[in-house]
Amino acid sequence: MKNQSDLTPAYNPVAVLKSGGRKIPLLGFGTAAFPKVDSEFVKAAVLEAIKLGYRHFDTAALYYTEEPIGEAIAEAVSQGLIKSREDLFITTKLWCSDAHPGLVLPALENSLKNIKLDYIDLYLIHWPVSAKPGTLEFPIKKEDFTPMDFKAVWADMEECQRKGLTRSIGVSNFSSKKLSFILAKAQIPPDVNQVEFNPLWQQKKLREFCEANGVLLTAYSVLGASVSNGGSNKVMECEQLKEIARAKGKTVAQICLRWAYEQGVCVLAKSFNKERMKENLEIFDWELTEEELRKIDVIPQSRGSLGEDYISDHGPYQTFAELWDGEL
Repeated sequence: MKNQSDLTPAYNPVAVLKSGGRKIPLLGFGTAAFPKVDSEFVKAAVLEAIKLGYRHFDTAALYYTEEPIGEAIAEAVSQGLIKSREDLFITTKLWCSDAHPGLVLPALENSLKNIKLDYIDLYLIHWPVSAKPGTLEFPIKKEDFTPMDFKAVWADMEECQRKGLTRSIGVSNFSSKKLSFILAKAQIPPDVNQVEFNPLWQQKKLREFCEANGVLLTAYSVLGASVSNGGSNKVMECEQLKEIARAKGKTVAQICLRWAYEQGVCVLAKSFNKERMKENLEIFDWELTEEELRKIDVIPQSRGSLGEDYISDHGPYQTFAELWDGEL
C-alpha cells in the first residue's frame, strides 16, 4: 500500500514558477488565524495536513505560525511522512515594518530561524505599504504608515533570491498598477501575486494582467472574508453556489476551490478541521460544467476585504481607490 507522500502528485497538480523554476502545488494550506491560535494546535493541524497529502504551506511573519510549521516539518521528516524538507513548498511574507531598504534580508533570516529552514520556496511582500520599523503589529497605528520605496525594497527581495534564502519572490495585495511598478523596475520579476479571489470577487482585470506578465495569481479568502462582511459570509451563503453544490453533491467550499483552480490560479484553503481539510483536497477528480461556470461568472461582485486597516490620513493611501487603484 502506498503511503501518503506517494499519493501527493495525483491529488495536487503543480505549476512551474517562471523566475525561480520551482514547482508550486496548486492547492496550498493557509495558516492565517486572527485572533492567534495556540502554537501546538497549529503544529498538530499542519502535521495532519501533511498526512492528508498537503505539500504547500503558507505563513507570514505576522501570523506567528512560522515556528509551529517548522516544528511540524521536523516531526513529519522524523516520522517518515515526507523524505525531506524538499518535499514541501513553504511561503512566508515580509511585514510592513520590515519593508524598508536594509531590513528585508534580516527579516527573512529571522523567518528562516523561526521555521528552522535554510531556505524557503517563496517570499512575498505582504502589503504594498511600509510602516515604522521595529514593531510587528496589526493593526498598524495610523500614524506609522509610510510610502514603500518599491524599487529599493524589491532590489532587496531580489538579493534574498540571489543568496539562495528563497527560491522565488513575489507580492501580495498588489493592484495591477502597483504590480506594474515592480515589473518595470525588476531584474528578477515577481513569480506570484497573492490576493483575495473567490466567486464573489473574481478579479478579472488583475487575473488577465498577471497572466499576460507571467505572474501566477494565488488566491486567499477563496471561501470568503467573513469578518469584513460584518459577521456574515457572502460567499458561503451565496444561493447560486449552494444550488450548484446541491446538484453536484459537493460542499460550497469544494465548488469555490474547484472554480478557482479551473481559473488557472493557485488556491489557498484554510481550515484546521480534519474533515474539511480532507474535503478541500477532494477537488481534482471532477469538474464544473460550462453552464455552472456561466452561473458563477455572472454572480454580482463585491470585494470582501477592503483593506480598511491600511487606509490612513498619515499614510500613502487615504482612500480605498488609492489602495486598490480603482480595482474595487
